[in-house]
Order: sequence, then C-alpha cells, then structure tokens
Amino acid sequence: MDKKYDVIIVGSGVAGLYCALSLPRDKRILVISKWALDSCDSFLAQGGICMLRDESDYDAYFEDTMRAGHYENRKESVEIMIRSSQDVIHDLESFGVEFEKKDGQFVFTREGAHSNNRILFHADVTGKEITSKLLARAKERDNITLKPYTTMVDWVCRDNVCYGIVVADLDGKTTAIQGDVTVLACGGLGGVYPHSTNFRHISGDALALAMYHNVKLQNCDYVQIHPTTLFTNQGGRSFLISESVRGEGAVLRNKAGERFTDELQPRDVVSRAIYEQMEKDGTEHVWLDFSPIPKEEILSHFPNIYKRCKEAGYDPLKTWVPVVPAQHYFMGGIYVDRDSKTTMEQLYAVGETSCNGVHGRNRLASNSLLESLVFAKRAARDIANTTSFKQPIDFGDLVNIDAYEDLPSIMEYYHAMVVGEIKKEENLRRRKEAI
Repeated sequence: MDKKYDVIIVGSGVAGLYCALSLPRDKRILVISKWALDSCDSFLAQGGICMLRDESDYDAYFEDTMRAGHYENRKESVEIMIRSSQDVIHDLESFGVEFEKKDGQFVFTREGAHSNNRILFHADVTGKEITSKLLARAKERDNITLKPYTTMVDWVCRDNVCYGIVVADLDGKTTAIQGDVTVLACGGLGGVYPHSTNFRHISGDALALAMYHNVKLQNCDYVQIHPTTLFTNQGGRSFLISESVRGEGAVLRNKAGERFTDELQPRDVVSRAIYEQMEKDGTEHVWLDFSPIPKEEILSHFPNIYKRCKEAGYDPLKTWVPVVPAQHYFMGGIYVDRDSKTTMEQLYAVGETSCNGVHGRNRLASNSLLESLVFAKRAARDIANTTSFKQPIDFGDLVNIDAYEDLPSIMEYYHAMVVGEIKKEENLRRRKEAI
C-alpha cells in the first residue's frame, strides 16, 4: 500500500465501490475496508432497489418517499435520486448485475409504503448481487487498490481541509496515507446497538471523527428499526426478513393468531405496532405468516430467507415464523450537499454514513441502495470536475503517529461519542416536541 493516492475511499460497500468505478481511470484510488471486503451491510440487502418505471409513476414515487420520511426529506435530494434511478440501473447492468426478468422485461416487486410495484430484485439477495459484481469490476481495474482489514483511525486535516487519513492494520500498526480527496463510505452505526441487522464492526467511526473535527452532522437520532427480523435467543447480528415478504402477502399475527396491523405501512409504524402487541401479549416476538404467498413464490423469490428460517427450526411452508424489530438503518449522518460534499474541504461522504436528506425521518423500503449509488456517482463526478486540490506544505508534520498507540481505547471513545450524540439528539427532539 502506497502513502499517496488521488482518492481515498473508506468502505467497500456499494457506495464506495460505485464511487471508485465512476471516477476517471487515471485517478489512483485506494479503497479500504475495516473487515473483509464483502463484510459490509450492502451485501446483506435482501429486498431490492427502486427504479422510476416511467414518468407516470414519478409523482407517486416522490410522495411515497416523502410520506415515509414524515415530510422531513430534502425535496431536492429526493428528486435527484428518482430522476437518476434509470441511469444507475443502466450502469449496474453494464457492470454485470442481473435483475429478475420475464420475456426480457424487468419484473418489479412491491414493499411496504410503496403505492406501486417499482422494485427490481435478484431473488432475495439483491445487495449481494450488486455489491459482488461491483467488487469484481473494481478488482479488474489497475488504478484501484483494495485493502481489507484496514481501520480508519483519524483524518489528517488542518484549517478545515482534509489531506488524508490515519489507518491501522490488524496488528495495530498505524500509517498516515495522503489523498487529494477522501470519501467516507463506511456505513451506519448498528454496531453500537445490542440488536441490529448490521455487521458488528460497522459502528459509526466517521460520525465520531466528524464530531471531533467539527464537521456538521444532521439528524443523528433518526435511527430506523426494521419490523421483522428472525427472533432468536442467540447473540450476534439479527437476520432480517425482507419487507418484500410482506409486500408479496405475508401477514403479522399475535399470540392468538390474529392479524393486528396493516403490514404495508412505513417501517416505523409497523415496528411500533409490533412493540405494542408484544407488550399487550407479554411476548418477546410476534409471528409472520407466509401462507398467503404461493409455495413456488417463496422458494423462488425468497430462497435465502426460507433456508435461514428452516435452519432456525421454522419451515415457512408449514408454520409461522417468530419475528421481532431490530435496529436496521441510519437516516442521519454527516451532512452533505447535493454533490456529497461535507463541510470540510476535500472530504465527501456517501451512503449510510452521509445525510443528504433523501430519507427524512424514516427510510422508504429499497431506497437505500439507490440513494447510495446515485450520490456516490455525484461525488465521483464532482471530484473528476475539480481541477486542483490544496496540498499540505509537509504532510508528515500534520501527523503524530505515537498518539494512536492505544487503539482499543480510541475506538471505545469513538463508540461512546456516537452513543452520546444519539441520546443527546433524542432528548433535544423530545423536549421540542413536548413544547
């Protein structure tokens, strides 16, 4: 690994990889991952990715996104995302991504809070299909260096300009890497929650660094709970049962076997209904009934979900599956503009790390992959169009490597900062709402 690159990208999910692939081939690019290259939440996305089917669906798609976000969305960002969707899908297909088709035409499914079928999918592993193909294409590029098991420890910056990052390897050895531009694509913050669908190592490190270096954050208390994860008494990452299962007809039942809510409402509404039902019944979960879905549809559309449920002792073809809400997605993050620029020069943020306002207070299902890709490409385009970058007089003078000797304590401190910021924002919002 060299010590100087044109662009440093922190994160190997769809946002980071697509940004790298969208940059000019004459740029020397480093992509780092805190764990294995495929250990990112993008790989876990099941349901699909939204696409504007035609102009007749624009208003409905826009309204569905705004309504799910409680109308706190940044309208400009929502419009950019929807208008860019067909271009992004075209790019993905050019990279080898395959979506379900019939007679040569896309097959669209529907999920909760969508008024139309507008979601493309690849079985129930859409995120894996997209991310694995992007990763394969990135490995083919001579100008892209991929470095797993490399943790971002700090930014190298002065006078609100980012000149690179400090990283640590698995042995704790720290190195400063210079870059004309740094792009944060390091995911959300599920690792700070005891129950989450996210990988445990994805824990909001970039948010802590933003606080430390006075970079603007937005809506840090906007944390989405997914209504349906497989209930288990075992620890570790919660297994998500895609919203598209309910979109195809599955229903929620209480301990008496009664259906108790409209399963296609926005995620926060359904999660609240489940929590209320669990409290009323005195149970640790509710039940998801797959029986309204034809057997062939379950086996062909949801093979991975079917397999995982069976491994846990529940055959969706024969019995109900116990489900419980869990932390799933972060709508807040590092504030960015329409081109994914942060408030620090030469520093961008894309994907779940960023907050461009698309999701508002609550994310509409299957908008996450699309939003990440759209604004990652905008970041790449803005970087490519920038003719010059500020350079430090002496990069080495900006870094004191000895300050990072106690890495466990540093990462624990970052963890505490993120948890503290979420709680602070939650308390402030409650007080405002109570007035």
